[in-house]
Amino acid sequence: MSAVTPASTTTTATAILAGDVHATDGTGGWIGDYLRDPGGALHHVLTSLSGWAITVGPIVGPLLAVGLAVLIGLRRWWWRRCHQRLAADARMVTVLAPPTVDPAGGAALWSHLVGLLRPAWKRWFTGQPHVACEYVFSEAGVAIRLWVPGVIPPGLVERAVEAAWPGAHTRTSTADPPLLAPGVGQRRVIVAGELRLARAEALPIRTDFDADPIRALIGAPVGLGRDEHACVQVLARPVTGHRVAKARRAAKRVRTGSSTHVVGRLLDLITPGARSRRKPTTGSAKSGRDPQTSLEYSAANRAIVGKQRGSQYETVIRYAVATILPADAPEAEVRRARDVARGRAHALAASFASYTEHNHYGRHRLRHPATTVTQRRLSRGDLLSVPELAVLAHLPTDEAIPGVQRAGAKAIAPPPGIATPGREAKPLGVTDTGHPRPVGLRVPDARHHLHVLGATGSGKSTLLGTMILADAEAGRGTVVIDPKGDLVTDVLSRLPRTAADRVVLFDADSRSRPPCLNPLDGGKTDLTVDNLVSVFRRVYSAFWGPRTDDVMRAACLTLRAQEGVATLADLPKLLAEPAFRSRVTASISDPVLKGFWTWYDELTDSARSQVISPLMNKLRAFLLRPFVREAIARGRSTVDMAQVLDGGICLVRIPKGSLGEETTRLVGSLVVARTWQATTGRARLPQRQRRDASMVIDECHNFLNLPYPLEDMLAEARGFRVAMTLAHQHLGQLPRELKEGISTNARSKIFFNASPEDARELARHTAPRLSDHDLAHLGVYHAAARLVLRGEEAEPFTLATQPLPPAIPGRARDIRRIARQATQTPGQHTPEEATRVRADTDAPRPKPTTTAPNPRPHPAASSRERSPRPVQRARSGDPRRNG
Repeated sequence: MSAVTPASTTTTATAILAGDVHATDGTGGWIGDYLRDPGGALHHVLTSLSGWAITVGPIVGPLLAVGLAVLIGLRRWWWRRCHQRLAADARMVTVLAPPTVDPAGGAALWSHLVGLLRPAWKRWFTGQPHVACEYVFSEAGVAIRLWVPGVIPPGLVERAVEAAWPGAHTRTSTADPPLLAPGVGQRRVIVAGELRLARAEALPIRTDFDADPIRALIGAPVGLGRDEHACVQVLARPVTGHRVAKARRAAKRVRTGSSTHVVGRLLDLITPGARSRRKPTTGSAKSGRDPQTSLEYSAANRAIVGKQRGSQYETVIRYAVATILPADAPEAEVRRARDVARGRAHALAASFASYTEHNHYGRHRLRHPATTVTQRRLSRGDLLSVPELAVLAHLPTDEAIPGVQRAGAKAIAPPPGIATPGREAKPLGVTDTGHPRPVGLRVPDARHHLHVLGATGSGKSTLLGTMILADAEAGRGTVVIDPKGDLVTDVLSRLPRTAADRVVLFDADSRSRPPCLNPLDGGKTDLTVDNLVSVFRRVYSAFWGPRTDDVMRAACLTLRAQEGVATLADLPKLLAEPAFRSRVTASISDPVLKGFWTWYDELTDSARSQVISPLMNKLRAFLLRPFVREAIARGRSTVDMAQVLDGGICLVRIPKGSLGEETTRLVGSLVVARTWQATTGRARLPQRQRRDASMVIDECHNFLNLPYPLEDMLAEARGFRVAMTLAHQHLGQLPRELKEGISTNARSKIFFNASPEDARELARHTAPRLSDHDLAHLGVYHAAARLVLRGEEAEPFTLATQPLPPAIPGRARDIRRIARQATQTPGQHTPEEATRVRADTDAPRPKPTTTAPNPRPHPAASSRERSPRPVQRARSGDPRRNG
């Protein structure tokens, strides 16, 4: 072979690089030289390339190195930016496990999330978003959370969780670090690690367990202190295409006994006989292996094939334990805290040993643990099938595992047809499962009446306030009886300004004169007296006898038989003042009433006192309260309840703390009685002219004291288009008859958190979809509803009430002022005028010649005399007004 000069070497190399096969000397070119002398031709090419490298290398080499470094830097910058986009609007979905967890829910969840897979071009350009399932441990227990990137549509993962585990609840919030960050003057000791598959990823981990394998993980960090936290992250993203093809090639090498790593394959190439010894065989005799080894290989091959079926996820498992210490903690304390954290981290990692089968997890050091765990970045991971991932990341199926946050009750979606709030549907709340949507009760269905049960603070008043405001905005008549006071206060602060002139307000705490609703004014005499006497009899049932009932009935009928307006303030005078009684009874024509008063007048003073004392002490306690005198016994009624039902708003605020329990019951019952009289008066109207109205009664057991069976009242009210909402706290407040009547005839039910005893009885209305356990474990502002839908009882569901709109500053004051002006009639006085009236009416009057109690006439009598009524002569036609 002739010598090669540098010039000819350069020329030859350039020719080779240019692809010119005829650049070398000799017949046939470079190919001919290779065919005649392969070794010489190869040596010639290598010599030419080495010369070219010596000549061009100093220039091209640095450029290639710089280009490669720039390319790697750009690649890292781009992937870092892609991850920042994922974490920008990331959210944290906290999962509350249902009382009973479906073991197949984990596989269902991860199978559903395979749908997050992006198109191939988008995966290549911006990557595939991943999800992190986290078990976060603290002193309070363990929280199971899902970190969801912002690019994943809202609600998608939440709905997948609720579909996988029926009854599970999800709470979505902004993503926060899994470990508590140190504050000012504090330091954090953190021990963390990463778990990766120790063998080829083609081999599966264990997936078949008799007991829940997650039990060991949750029990590992038991006993955490206040400043100790721990977390385990399972990061996963669905993969396909090149990543899965790579795994299948690795699986093929495992089946053939080849190495799955690049270095191992290079060693196989240079090791004599390595490839011949690793040819796949099917029998133990051919392979030279013993039967036991052959069975193991066969089992591994079957496991590999089984893992390759179905969808795949790329996963990484990280764990970390952190302890917060003072910044100036001594080194011994820091060392002790680190040792404790290392022990807890070891326990967390060791809990994954239960997944060992064909494959197992090995521990790896985690660089920059605080940043890595907080950022939740997933670069490269191990391939797992859906069943493998499901056994690693799922809700605990063992009900006995302590410290797990669980959902109190199942979340049930509403049945088809449940209305959306609007002008013809009263709002109730929003669904707490699936996509949240508002739900309401149709106005025609509300006529079947609504029973609301819930303990204090459960959200009952919020629901009632929402319905009252909706009725007010829609122009429907509303009567509200509130024995606590907060409900009416909240409503007043939020009523629309256009509804102010329709408001009638009774407020026991207000210093302004209230409207008057005289129970003896208007209506049919027999009905009015029956309602009034029944209210007194039921309120004072423990101290009410037939004689007291007889005396009050006869006195009320006598007062109603006279001209003018009778009031309850006239009852004590009729029973105790002979002169007043003689003037009133002189014109009675009814023989039964005349016989009663003849018997009454023949009683001795002591006997008469015994007869009337049970009634008199109750009337005095009732009338001695200024609010009651003004609102109930002042004179002619200034409130027409029929007009209220046709579009007005009557708010009765009678707190028990201001009036006392018995007086509150009495006043509220009298308002219910007058409302019922106006309701039955709708019988004169054609059906199509009866406008829808509602009566909302909180603590209803205190005010349903009319002389009619409740079932009859509710049935008639439905025909008169008056919807009654009956609310109370627990079933023990209801007498047996009232409880049965409400259970049967208030057909729509909304139950907030109930006691276990009540839940067992209420579950008859919601079973089998909601059990007594669900009713007893409803969260705050969560309720179970079973509504009437187009006249038929629909399936029960759960909902969450919405907070009332913000209070409008000054709105309550304006509405009170307008309501006070609207209900004041000529002849009524302001408090200053009332003081002068009392001074004028306190003049000396002839003393009656009787030993019976003689209460001073109320100044309201004078105001009635001065009211602008037509007068035919100087002396009133009402004998009660002449003294």
